[in-house]
Amino acid sequence: MINYAEILNREPYSMKKEEKHVFLTEILSELTRHHYLNCEPYRRICDASGFDVNDIKSYYDIPFLPVRLFKEYELSSIPREEVQKTMTSSGTTGQQVSRIFLDKKTSANQTKTLTKIVSTFIGKKRLPMMIIDTSAIIKNRAMFSARGAGILGFSMFARDKCYVLDENMQLDIQGMQNFLEKHSGEDIFLFGFTFMIWQHFVKELKKTGYKPDLSRGVMIHGGGWKKLVSESVSSQQFKKELKDVCGIERVHDYYGMVEQTGTIYMECECGHLHTPIFSDVIIRRASDFSVAEVGEEGLIEVVSVLPESYPGHVLLTEDSGVILGEDDCPCGRPGKYFKINGRIKNAEIRGCSDTYAAKF
Repeated sequence: MINYAEILNREPYSMKKEEKHVFLTEILSELTRHHYLNCEPYRRICDASGFDVNDIKSYYDIPFLPVRLFKEYELSSIPREEVQKTMTSSGTTGQQVSRIFLDKKTSANQTKTLTKIVSTFIGKKRLPMMIIDTSAIIKNRAMFSARGAGILGFSMFARDKCYVLDENMQLDIQGMQNFLEKHSGEDIFLFGFTFMIWQHFVKELKKTGYKPDLSRGVMIHGGGWKKLVSESVSSQQFKKELKDVCGIERVHDYYGMVEQTGTIYMECECGHLHTPIFSDVIIRRASDFSVAEVGEEGLIEVVSVLPESYPGHVLLTEDSGVILGEDDCPCGRPGKYFKINGRIKNAEIRGCSDTYAAKF
């Protein structure tokens, strides 16, 4: 049995290359055998590829599943009666969505891991939280969308919260003023999805002329850049405009997906996405799926120690990216750091931010 209590007691950025490789290989090998025994479709995939689950030398060798499989099949390694919640990915109208089946233990481990990672950026104290979205998105607690799950997941860092947008996605200036007056002089945590922040927060603040003082704020945002890239809005401009309209300077993007909830990749102060010890990123060449070199663009594979209730521990995404380095980021965090270059050609839009932006 995997000792998650011991694993999750470790600091998120506490291992260098060699130690992390041994650590992840041991855990992911055990997870692979677990899913092989408990998920028949996964067992058939391993058998068809000729992979021996009892002879794993490196987690780089474990067969990856394309994330799209979770849209086509119900992949689970637990009895149906143990499913506590089913999470679904974001998708535009008409798209199939991924369905991820969680038991109580896996869900709890996701929450603990997210807490460990994010608290290294915003601190361990709960903060007043401004959510740049509408409360209407939080509906069916048993069937979470990726957007709703993201909001609920990050809400655990709040001791008081305010939804900045009303049900019509309009900026609630009076509500913001009341909240900021109530928490005057305090640090504020802001969370939202990238396009919504740009469309309904930055643009509206510029239009109305209201300039809230969020100079003590820290913002975490994610969900894709596709629409903003098409509008020629870079990460640098996004941050500059935020500073101009509300004074906020601490802004962190993150990369994550519903198929591996909990193990997100946070952007550091140097603008790099970082891999914590609980997960890793491998870049593979599209031509033959061999491992790309540092600095070489390819398909992003993500691995995570958390997916125990479903075989989502080794996945090939439909995103392209590049490893920038390992153990030598100027921010001081060990591990790989990387950047996302975008979706591969003809891949469906799927990030929370991008699927919402598709309406525009």
